[in-house]
Amino acid sequence: MAILTETTAGPLVLSAEQVEEIGRELDELRARVVADLGERDREYIYKIIKAQRGFEIAGRGLMYLGFLPPFWLAGVAALGVSKILDNMEIGHNVMHGQYDWMREPGLNSRVFEWDTVCPADQWKHSHNYMHHTFTNIHDMDRDIGYGILRIDEGQKWNPYYLGNPIYAFWLMVLFEWGVMLHDLEAENIVQGKRKWADIKPLLIGQWRKSGRQVLKDYIVFPALTGPLFLSTLAGNAAANLIRNVWAFSIIFCGHFPSGVQTFTKEETAEETRGEWYVRQMLGSANITGGKLFHIMSGNLSHQIEHHLFPDLPANRYPEIAPQVRALCEKYGLPYNTGRLGKQIGSVWAKLFKLALPDFLVKKSPQPGVIVMRRGKPSEVGV
Repeated sequence: MAILTETTAGPLVLSAEQVEEIGRELDELRARVVADLGERDREYIYKIIKAQRGFEIAGRGLMYLGFLPPFWLAGVAALGVSKILDNMEIGHNVMHGQYDWMREPGLNSRVFEWDTVCPADQWKHSHNYMHHTFTNIHDMDRDIGYGILRIDEGQKWNPYYLGNPIYAFWLMVLFEWGVMLHDLEAENIVQGKRKWADIKPLLIGQWRKSGRQVLKDYIVFPALTGPLFLSTLAGNAAANLIRNVWAFSIIFCGHFPSGVQTFTKEETAEETRGEWYVRQMLGSANITGGKLFHIMSGNLSHQIEHHLFPDLPANRYPEIAPQVRALCEKYGLPYNTGRLGKQIGSVWAKLFKLALPDFLVKKSPQPGVIVMRRGKPSEVGV
Protein backbone atom coordinates (compact mmCIF):
# COMPACT_ATOMS: atom_id res chain seq x y z
CA MET A 1 0.00 0.00 0.00
CA ALA A 2 1.19 3.52 -0.70
CA ILE A 3 -0.37 6.67 0.66
CA LEU A 4 -0.36 9.85 -1.43
CA THR A 5 -1.15 13.20 0.18
CA GLU A 6 -0.87 16.60 -1.46
CA THR A 7 1.81 18.97 -0.13
CA THR A 8 3.05 22.35 -1.34
CA ALA A 9 6.10 20.60 -2.74
CA GLY A 10 4.00 18.06 -4.60
CA PRO A 11 2.62 14.63 -3.74
CA LEU A 12 4.11 12.58 -0.93
CA VAL A 13 4.10 8.82 -1.46
CA LEU A 14 4.57 6.21 1.24
CA SER A 15 5.76 2.78 0.22
CA ALA A 16 4.16 -0.44 1.43
CA GLU A 17 7.20 -0.94 3.67
CA GLN A 18 6.68 2.47 5.28
CA VAL A 19 3.01 1.71 5.89
CA GLU A 20 3.95 -1.51 7.65
CA GLU A 21 6.59 0.36 9.65
CA ILE A 22 3.81 2.71 10.84
CA GLY A 23 1.95 -0.40 11.96
CA ARG A 24 4.97 -1.72 13.84
CA GLU A 25 5.54 1.60 15.60
CA LEU A 26 1.90 1.79 16.66
CA ASP A 27 1.96 -1.82 17.88
CA GLU A 28 5.01 -0.97 19.98
CA LEU A 29 3.28 2.12 21.37
CA ARG A 30 0.27 0.06 22.35
CA ALA A 31 2.48 -2.59 23.98
CA ARG A 32 4.24 0.06 26.09
CA VAL A 33 0.92 1.42 27.38
CA VAL A 34 -0.45 -2.06 28.15
CA ALA A 35 2.71 -2.90 30.08
CA ASP A 36 2.30 0.28 32.14
CA LEU A 37 -1.38 -0.18 33.08
CA GLY A 38 -1.88 -0.27 36.82
CA GLU A 39 -2.88 1.61 39.92
CA ARG A 40 -3.20 5.09 38.43
CA ASP A 41 -5.62 3.80 35.78
CA ARG A 42 -7.60 2.01 38.50
CA GLU A 43 -7.74 5.17 40.62
CA TYR A 44 -8.77 7.25 37.63
CA ILE A 45 -11.85 5.20 36.73
CA TYR A 46 -12.88 4.91 40.39
CA LYS A 47 -12.69 8.70 40.72
CA ILE A 48 -14.84 9.14 37.62
CA ILE A 49 -17.41 6.67 38.94
CA LYS A 50 -17.45 8.43 42.31
CA ALA A 51 -17.95 11.81 40.62
CA GLN A 52 -20.71 10.43 38.37
CA ARG A 53 -22.60 9.00 41.34
CA GLY A 54 -22.13 12.22 43.29
CA PHE A 55 -23.61 14.30 40.49
CA GLU A 56 -26.55 11.91 40.16
CA ILE A 57 -27.31 11.99 43.89
CA ALA A 58 -27.05 15.78 43.90
CA GLY A 59 -29.29 16.07 40.87
CA ARG A 60 -31.94 13.75 42.28
CA GLY A 61 -31.86 15.59 45.60
CA LEU A 62 -32.16 19.03 44.01
CA MET A 63 -35.33 17.94 42.23
CA TYR A 64 -37.08 17.94 45.63
CA LEU A 65 -36.49 21.69 45.58
CA GLY A 66 -37.57 21.98 41.97
CA PHE A 67 -40.32 24.49 42.79
CA LEU A 68 -37.48 27.03 43.01
CA PRO A 69 -36.03 27.67 39.50
CA PRO A 70 -32.36 27.99 40.58
CA PHE A 71 -32.49 24.59 42.29
CA TRP A 72 -34.31 23.01 39.34
CA LEU A 73 -31.66 24.32 36.93
CA ALA A 74 -28.88 23.11 39.22
CA GLY A 75 -30.55 19.70 39.42
CA VAL A 76 -30.83 19.47 35.63
CA ALA A 77 -27.18 20.46 35.24
CA ALA A 78 -26.03 17.87 37.78
CA LEU A 79 -28.09 15.10 36.20
CA GLY A 80 -26.86 16.11 32.75
CA VAL A 81 -23.24 15.84 33.87
CA SER A 82 -23.99 12.51 35.54
CA LYS A 83 -25.50 11.07 32.37
CA ILE A 84 -22.65 12.36 30.19
CA LEU A 85 -20.04 10.78 32.46
CA ASP A 86 -22.00 7.52 32.65
CA ASN A 87 -22.41 7.25 28.88
CA MET A 88 -19.09 8.57 27.62
CA GLU A 89 -16.23 8.22 30.09
CA ILE A 90 -17.64 5.15 31.85
CA GLY A 91 -20.14 3.21 29.73
CA HIS A 92 -18.64 3.63 26.26
CA ASN A 93 -15.12 2.94 27.48
CA VAL A 94 -15.96 0.06 29.82
CA MET A 95 -17.92 -1.70 27.05
CA HIS A 96 -14.83 -1.48 24.84
CA GLY A 97 -13.07 -3.70 27.37
CA GLN A 98 -10.74 -0.92 28.49
CA TYR A 99 -10.92 -2.06 32.12
CA ASP A 100 -11.38 -5.82 31.74
CA TRP A 101 -7.79 -6.25 32.94
CA MET A 102 -8.89 -5.07 36.40
CA ARG A 103 -11.07 -8.17 36.91
CA GLU A 104 -13.67 -5.88 38.51
CA PRO A 105 -17.21 -7.32 38.03
CA GLY A 106 -18.77 -3.85 37.82
CA LEU A 107 -16.35 -2.84 35.06
CA ASN A 108 -16.54 -6.02 32.97
CA SER A 109 -17.39 -5.27 29.33
CA ARG A 110 -19.43 -8.47 28.98
CA VAL A 111 -21.97 -7.60 31.69
CA PHE A 112 -21.88 -3.80 31.98
CA GLU A 113 -25.11 -1.91 31.28
CA TRP A 114 -25.33 1.85 30.88
CA ASP A 115 -27.86 4.60 31.62
CA THR A 116 -29.40 4.89 28.14
CA VAL A 117 -32.17 3.18 26.18
CA CYS A 118 -29.82 1.19 23.91
CA PRO A 119 -29.08 -2.35 25.19
CA ALA A 120 -25.35 -2.82 25.75
CA ASP A 121 -25.13 -5.99 23.65
CA GLN A 122 -26.63 -4.27 20.61
CA TRP A 123 -24.31 -1.29 21.02
CA LYS A 124 -21.29 -3.58 21.19
CA HIS A 125 -22.28 -5.19 17.89
CA SER A 126 -23.12 -2.04 15.92
CA HIS A 127 -20.30 0.04 17.40
CA ASN A 128 -17.48 -2.09 18.80
CA TYR A 129 -17.58 -4.63 15.99
CA MET A 130 -19.12 -3.09 12.86
CA HIS A 131 -17.89 0.48 13.24
CA HIS A 132 -14.44 -0.14 14.69
CA THR A 133 -13.64 -3.00 12.32
CA PHE A 134 -14.91 -1.35 9.13
CA THR A 135 -14.35 2.30 10.01
CA ASN A 136 -15.42 4.62 7.18
CA ILE A 137 -15.84 1.84 4.60
CA HIS A 138 -18.92 2.46 2.49
CA ASP A 139 -21.66 -0.18 2.72
CA MET A 140 -19.94 -1.74 5.74
CA ASP A 141 -19.64 0.97 8.40
CA ARG A 142 -23.24 2.00 9.04
CA ASP A 143 -22.08 4.94 11.16
CA ILE A 144 -21.61 6.76 7.83
CA GLY A 145 -24.95 8.57 7.96
CA TYR A 146 -26.49 6.17 10.50
CA GLY A 147 -28.90 5.05 7.77
CA ILE A 148 -30.54 8.49 7.99
CA LEU A 149 -28.13 11.17 6.81
CA ARG A 150 -25.98 11.97 3.82
CA ILE A 151 -22.69 12.87 5.47
CA ASP A 152 -20.22 11.87 2.75
CA GLU A 153 -19.99 12.66 -0.97
CA GLY A 154 -19.66 8.95 -1.67
CA GLN A 155 -23.31 8.49 -0.71
CA LYS A 156 -25.48 8.85 -3.81
CA TRP A 157 -27.85 11.84 -3.61
CA ASN A 158 -31.61 11.46 -3.82
CA PRO A 159 -34.46 13.88 -3.01
CA TYR A 160 -34.87 12.40 0.48
CA TYR A 161 -31.62 14.10 1.49
CA LEU A 162 -33.11 17.57 1.02
CA GLY A 163 -34.17 17.14 4.65
CA ASN A 164 -30.60 16.30 5.76
CA PRO A 165 -30.23 19.15 8.32
CA ILE A 166 -33.68 18.45 9.77
CA TYR A 167 -32.93 14.74 10.16
CA ALA A 168 -29.61 15.61 11.80
CA PHE A 169 -31.32 17.98 14.25
CA TRP A 170 -33.80 15.33 15.38
CA LEU A 171 -31.09 12.69 15.57
CA MET A 172 -29.17 15.06 17.85
CA VAL A 173 -32.18 15.74 20.09
CA LEU A 174 -33.18 12.07 20.28
CA PHE A 175 -29.68 10.64 19.99
CA GLU A 176 -30.04 7.83 22.56
CA TRP A 177 -33.10 6.56 20.66
CA GLY A 178 -31.27 6.78 17.34
CA VAL A 179 -28.42 4.75 18.83
CA MET A 180 -30.94 2.20 20.13
CA LEU A 181 -32.48 1.72 16.68
CA HIS A 182 -29.13 1.66 14.87
CA ASP A 183 -28.59 -2.11 15.02
CA LEU A 184 -32.00 -2.74 13.42
CA GLU A 185 -30.62 -1.46 10.09
CA ALA A 186 -33.90 0.27 9.28
CA GLU A 187 -32.90 1.04 5.69
CA ASN A 188 -32.36 -2.68 5.06
CA ILE A 189 -35.77 -3.45 6.54
CA VAL A 190 -37.36 -0.94 4.15
CA GLN A 191 -35.47 -2.50 1.22
CA GLY A 192 -36.54 -6.00 2.25
CA LYS A 193 -33.02 -7.14 3.07
CA ARG A 194 -33.89 -7.92 6.71
CA LYS A 195 -36.79 -10.07 7.85
CA TRP A 196 -38.90 -10.12 11.01
CA ALA A 197 -36.95 -13.12 12.30
CA ASP A 198 -33.76 -11.04 12.07
CA ILE A 199 -35.02 -8.11 14.10
CA LYS A 200 -37.44 -9.73 16.57
CA PRO A 201 -34.75 -10.49 19.22
CA LEU A 202 -33.41 -6.94 18.83
CA LEU A 203 -36.85 -5.39 19.28
CA ILE A 204 -37.48 -7.47 22.40
CA GLY A 205 -34.18 -6.30 23.90
CA GLN A 206 -34.90 -2.69 23.00
CA TRP A 207 -38.41 -2.84 24.47
CA ARG A 208 -37.11 -4.21 27.76
CA LYS A 209 -34.20 -1.78 28.08
CA SER A 210 -36.06 1.34 26.95
CA GLY A 211 -39.00 0.36 29.16
CA ARG A 212 -36.75 0.30 32.23
CA GLN A 213 -35.24 3.65 31.31
CA VAL A 214 -38.61 5.32 30.73
CA LEU A 215 -39.93 3.86 33.99
CA LYS A 216 -36.91 5.16 35.92
CA ASP A 217 -36.65 8.67 34.45
CA TYR A 218 -40.27 9.50 33.72
CA ILE A 219 -42.33 7.63 36.31
CA VAL A 220 -40.47 6.36 39.39
CA PHE A 221 -38.17 9.31 40.15
CA PRO A 222 -40.83 11.93 39.35
CA ALA A 223 -43.32 10.04 41.52
CA LEU A 224 -40.87 10.06 44.43
CA THR A 225 -41.02 13.87 44.46
CA GLY A 226 -44.80 13.80 44.96
CA PRO A 227 -46.42 17.10 43.98
CA LEU A 228 -43.31 18.00 41.98
CA PHE A 229 -43.93 15.08 39.60
CA LEU A 230 -44.15 17.22 36.45
CA SER A 231 -41.22 19.39 37.48
CA THR A 232 -39.01 16.35 38.04
CA LEU A 233 -40.19 14.70 34.83
CA ALA A 234 -39.27 17.83 32.89
CA GLY A 235 -35.90 17.99 34.68
CA ASN A 236 -35.07 14.38 33.78
CA ALA A 237 -36.08 14.99 30.16
CA ALA A 238 -33.88 18.10 30.06
CA ALA A 239 -30.92 16.15 31.47
CA ASN A 240 -31.36 13.49 28.80
CA LEU A 241 -31.52 16.22 26.16
CA ILE A 242 -28.25 17.73 27.42
CA ARG A 243 -26.57 14.32 27.23
CA ASN A 244 -28.00 13.64 23.74
CA VAL A 245 -26.86 16.95 22.24
CA TRP A 246 -23.40 16.67 23.81
CA ALA A 247 -22.86 13.05 22.75
CA PHE A 248 -24.02 13.76 19.19
CA SER A 249 -21.72 16.76 18.91
CA ILE A 250 -18.61 15.00 20.22
CA ILE A 251 -19.18 11.87 18.14
CA PHE A 252 -19.90 13.75 14.91
CA CYS A 253 -16.84 15.98 15.45
CA GLY A 254 -14.69 12.85 15.68
CA HIS A 255 -16.03 11.26 12.51
CA PHE A 256 -17.36 13.76 10.00
CA PRO A 257 -15.59 17.15 9.98
CA SER A 258 -13.81 18.44 6.90
CA GLY A 259 -10.80 16.37 5.88
CA VAL A 260 -11.98 12.99 7.21
CA GLN A 261 -11.73 10.34 4.50
CA THR A 262 -13.91 7.38 3.54
CA PHE A 263 -13.07 4.21 1.63
CA THR A 264 -14.60 1.47 -0.51
CA LYS A 265 -14.67 -2.26 0.07
CA GLU A 266 -12.40 -2.80 -2.94
CA GLU A 267 -9.79 -0.37 -1.62
CA THR A 268 -9.61 -2.09 1.76
CA ALA A 269 -9.77 -5.72 0.64
CA GLU A 270 -7.00 -7.92 2.09
CA GLU A 271 -5.96 -5.06 4.34
CA THR A 272 -2.76 -5.45 6.36
CA ARG A 273 -2.34 -4.33 9.97
CA GLY A 274 -0.43 -1.25 8.89
CA GLU A 275 -3.10 -0.34 6.34
CA TRP A 276 -5.80 -0.73 8.99
CA TYR A 277 -3.95 1.71 11.23
CA VAL A 278 -3.55 4.22 8.40
CA ARG A 279 -7.27 3.99 7.60
CA GLN A 280 -8.11 4.75 11.23
CA MET A 281 -5.92 7.87 11.19
CA LEU A 282 -7.28 9.13 7.87
CA GLY A 283 -10.87 8.44 8.92
CA SER A 284 -10.86 10.19 12.30
CA ALA A 285 -10.53 13.67 13.79
CA ASN A 286 -9.66 15.12 17.20
CA ILE A 287 -10.94 18.11 19.18
CA THR A 288 -8.62 20.35 21.15
CA GLY A 289 -9.45 21.32 24.73
CA GLY A 290 -8.47 21.15 28.38
CA LYS A 291 -8.46 18.25 30.80
CA LEU A 292 -12.08 18.73 31.94
CA PHE A 293 -13.26 18.93 28.34
CA HIS A 294 -11.50 15.66 27.51
CA ILE A 295 -13.06 13.94 30.52
CA MET A 296 -16.55 15.15 29.60
CA SER A 297 -16.04 13.90 26.06
CA GLY A 298 -15.10 10.45 27.33
CA ASN A 299 -11.72 11.31 25.79
CA LEU A 300 -13.40 10.87 22.40
CA SER A 301 -11.91 14.28 21.76
CA HIS A 302 -8.96 11.99 20.94
CA GLN A 303 -10.92 10.05 18.33
CA ILE A 304 -7.81 9.28 16.28
CA GLU A 305 -6.16 7.57 19.25
CA HIS A 306 -9.43 5.85 20.16
CA HIS A 307 -9.82 4.39 16.67
CA LEU A 308 -6.23 3.18 16.78
CA PHE A 309 -6.50 1.64 20.26
CA PRO A 310 -10.19 1.23 21.24
CA ASP A 311 -9.40 -1.17 24.10
CA LEU A 312 -6.80 1.02 25.84
CA PRO A 313 -8.09 3.04 28.83
CA ALA A 314 -9.20 6.37 27.39
CA ASN A 315 -7.39 8.38 30.07
CA ARG A 316 -4.17 7.32 28.30
CA TYR A 317 -5.13 8.96 25.00
CA PRO A 318 -3.96 12.49 25.93
CA GLU A 319 -0.47 11.23 26.78
CA ILE A 320 -0.03 9.15 23.62
CA ALA A 321 -1.60 11.76 21.30
CA PRO A 322 1.69 13.69 20.86
CA GLN A 323 3.42 10.45 19.85
CA VAL A 324 0.70 9.61 17.33
CA ARG A 325 0.85 13.14 15.95
CA ALA A 326 4.65 12.96 15.66
CA LEU A 327 4.29 9.68 13.77
CA CYS A 328 1.85 11.31 11.34
CA GLU A 329 4.27 14.21 10.81
CA LYS A 330 7.15 11.80 10.30
CA TYR A 331 5.37 10.11 7.40
CA GLY A 332 3.47 13.13 6.08
CA LEU A 333 0.02 11.90 7.08
CA PRO A 334 -2.64 14.45 8.08
CA TYR A 335 -3.51 14.71 11.79
CA ASN A 336 -7.00 16.23 11.75
CA THR A 337 -7.60 18.29 14.89
CA GLY A 338 -9.20 21.58 15.88
CA ARG A 339 -11.31 23.36 18.46
CA LEU A 340 -14.90 22.26 19.05
CA GLY A 341 -16.42 25.25 17.26
CA LYS A 342 -14.34 24.63 14.14
CA GLN A 343 -15.05 20.91 13.97
CA ILE A 344 -18.79 21.06 14.68
CA GLY A 345 -19.12 24.00 12.31
CA SER A 346 -17.59 21.98 9.48
CA VAL A 347 -19.90 19.04 10.30
CA TRP A 348 -23.06 21.15 10.05
CA ALA A 349 -21.76 22.88 6.92
CA LYS A 350 -21.31 19.45 5.36
CA LEU A 351 -24.82 18.37 6.42
CA PHE A 352 -26.33 21.41 4.69
CA LYS A 353 -24.11 21.10 1.63
CA LEU A 354 -24.78 17.40 1.08
CA ALA A 355 -28.53 17.96 1.32
CA LEU A 356 -28.27 19.47 -2.17
CA PRO A 357 -27.87 17.57 -5.45
CA ASP A 358 -24.30 17.23 -6.68
CA PHE A 359 -24.68 19.60 -9.62
CA LEU A 360 -25.42 22.48 -7.24
CA VAL A 361 -22.33 22.13 -5.06
CA LYS A 362 -18.61 22.04 -5.65
CA LYS A 363 -16.96 18.75 -4.76
CA SER A 364 -14.58 19.01 -1.82
CA PRO A 365 -10.89 18.37 -2.54
CA GLN A 366 -9.69 15.19 -0.88
CA PRO A 367 -6.15 14.12 0.04
CA GLY A 368 -5.19 11.40 -2.43
CA VAL A 369 -4.56 7.81 -1.43
CA ILE A 370 -2.95 5.26 -3.72
CA VAL A 371 -3.31 1.60 -2.85
CA MET A 372 -0.58 -0.53 -4.42
CA ARG A 373 -1.71 -4.15 -4.77
CA ARG A 374 -0.05 -6.70 -7.04
CA GLY A 375 1.75 -3.84 -8.74
CA LYS A 376 -1.51 -2.21 -9.87
CA PRO A 377 -2.22 1.17 -8.24
CA SER A 378 -5.79 2.31 -7.63
CA GLU A 379 -6.73 5.79 -6.44
CA VAL A 380 -8.58 6.30 -3.20
CA GLY A 381 -10.08 9.56 -1.96
CA VAL A 382 -8.98 11.51 -5.06
